[in-house]
Parts: sequence; structure tokens; C-alpha cells
Amino acid sequence: MIDWTSRTGGCRCGRLRFRITTPPIMTMACHCKGCQRMTASAFSLSLTVANDGFSIEQGQPVRGGAQEVEGLEHSFCDDCKSWVFTRFPEVMGDFVNVRSTMLDETAGIEPFIETCTAEALPWAKVPATHSFEGFPPADAFVSLMREYAAR
Repeated sequence: MIDWTSRTGGCRCGRLRFRITTPPIMTMACHCKGCQRMTASAFSLSLTVANDGFSIEQGQPVRGGAQEVEGLEHSFCDDCKSWVFTRFPEVMGDFVNVRSTMLDETAGIEPFIETCTAEALPWAKVPATHSFEGFPPADAFVSLMREYAAR
């Protein structure tokens, strides 16, 4: 069992540090072309936590990456340019997607869902329990969150 009372993480250079104090409501891998390009990899990995369970402890994040969607806020370290977290209040409400690979301790944080598999590189496989060609339908999130919480 992972202790979520005080998980820490940061960017590659260590100038931007954060703390998570609540368990995630979901973990995921996104295979969309945007995530592929922003990570220079096959997919992005993230976990979703409530805004009040996420705090910046050191440094000041800057917006960057693709901002083509109004309200989408990708946040980076201004020094090393690591993509650390994303907020999208109009869609996600009071939650933040934190790049799970930025945590100091990443053991046990496998993706529960994978999204945008229609855009996935054919060889890119993850051990997600649920897969979606796009994003899950809005009405599926409640049952997915309950199933994730029960794990």
C-alpha cells in the first residue's frame, strides 16, 4: 500500500518541487500525439489528484507546451523545461494531472487506464486495466474512479 500522506517530487533539475498529500483518483497513460510530442516518448504517464492535495514547495512553474485549447494549462520548470503537471479546470474541475514519473518514488503507480489508443505507437503497451480509443465518456469516470479507489 502506498502512503499518500506526503509524497514529493520535482522536475529533472530539482528547482521545481511539489508535494502530494492525498491519494490519486486515477492513474493513466495517454497515447495522444500531443503527449507523444511533449514527452518525446510513446505516451505520457500521470496521476490525478485534488488541487487541495497538491502544492508547489519550491520554484515557480511556467506555462508551456501546446496551449491550443482554451483553459488548458501545461506547467513546466522554467529552468530544465520538464513537463510537471497540467490543469484544465473546464474539463477536470478542481483536479490536477501530475506527471507520475516526476515523483521521487514511482513504485506501484502503474496506469489504471490508457487513453487515445487510436493514436498509440503500435509497439507501445502498458498494463492498464481499461483502454479507450479516445477519452473515456464523461459518464464512465465515476465508475472508473470507484473501481480505482477500491484497488
